[in-house]
Amino acid sequence: MTTSVAQAPEHLVTDFDFYDPALAGEVDRFNEKIGELAAKGPVVYSTAYGGHWIVTGYDEAHTILRDPQTFSSYPNNLVNAGDGKFIPLELDPPEHTSYRHVLQPLFNPTRMRALEPEIRATVNRLIDGFADRGSAEFISEFAHELPAAVFLTLMGWPLEDTRLFSEATDIVVFGKPGATEEENVVARQQAAQQMFAYFAGILADRRQKDDHNDITTQIINAPLQTEDGPRPLTDEELYRMFFLLLIAGLHTVQGSLAWSVIHLSHRTDERQRLVDDPSLLPQVVEEMLRIETAVTMGRKVLRDVEIGGVQMKAGDQLVINLGAVNRDRHEFDSPDTVRIDRSPNRHLAFGGGPHRCIGSHLARIEMSIALEELHRRIPDYRVDTSKPTISHATQIRGVLQLPILFTPESGKVESVTNGGKL
Repeated sequence: MTTSVAQAPEHLVTDFDFYDPALAGEVDRFNEKIGELAAKGPVVYSTAYGGHWIVTGYDEAHTILRDPQTFSSYPNNLVNAGDGKFIPLELDPPEHTSYRHVLQPLFNPTRMRALEPEIRATVNRLIDGFADRGSAEFISEFAHELPAAVFLTLMGWPLEDTRLFSEATDIVVFGKPGATEEENVVARQQAAQQMFAYFAGILADRRQKDDHNDITTQIINAPLQTEDGPRPLTDEELYRMFFLLLIAGLHTVQGSLAWSVIHLSHRTDERQRLVDDPSLLPQVVEEMLRIETAVTMGRKVLRDVEIGGVQMKAGDQLVINLGAVNRDRHEFDSPDTVRIDRSPNRHLAFGGGPHRCIGSHLARIEMSIALEELHRRIPDYRVDTSKPTISHATQIRGVLQLPILFTPESGKVESVTNGGKL
């Protein structure tokens, strides 16, 4: 799907590419470039990927996310990341609603509360691996491992399969380093098919056991409500639902944890306030989610419409950069400044409307417990500037490498499994 450059005013045209390797590396480069786009206007036009609009304005994003009749969620990606549709992300209501209904039990409040002790134990197990060393590579030793372990625990799948998930999702999100776009199309397809084969094994195992208390079995057996009445989910639908949950749960949390460490290590006064007053934790989480929102989500225009002062035509593709949206000066006071007690903080880190992230509560729990334990056990962490910090720029932005230093723990600290109320 392409957008005609003739529709866009000349001063709003750019060649900005969210997948440009030049945006990776230095951690501030991406925000600088996005800031330049936002300065042009709340909606600009990029010639990349056949042409698409880029939305950076808060009000415009708010409107688009809540109007699926005008802005379809398919395609969500500028590249074919999933070898087909992600379900239910790339479906529109009412079809989307039926699939989302199937997933609701996975994220109900009772299950989320029950997971908290396991998440805390996992957090402390990972910190145990480096706390007495005084240094760590934060991504590989913590931020990447935590959400992968939580996802597997959530689904009731073997924890030893973490590496398989990590490798496959890395290819889907980033492609392969140094590969051409054509090579990455093939690599992404192969990674998706590898995961689908894994999911096929999971389905076969659960159907053989038929354990009705198992959450994966409950999803498999959940009836999908359609206009023609309820029907079972197909294997293909289940694969695509699991694949979406996997990607959404791993890389967004990994990025949010990494950016939290980067921002707070550079703002020692704000960090010390949190160490001295852990009750600030919920507000800290919200501010970290706002200041470095990872996701750029896509929409297709279904009818001619004017938004942000530009005319869009039916069939146009657009993307919403939530990181820029959450730094809109019309909505947030001093938006580029970290304020751990910011209020109000009406960020859109989890999107909005019918597609608002179904796992937002789990993400908040993971971040809250992780930041609580990190500030309890290694509160003076800092970025190791003698080694490179490497970021990446795609539609799920994050950090690939983050070396940190801190005062080593004197001996192991007993893991807290029933810590403070979050």
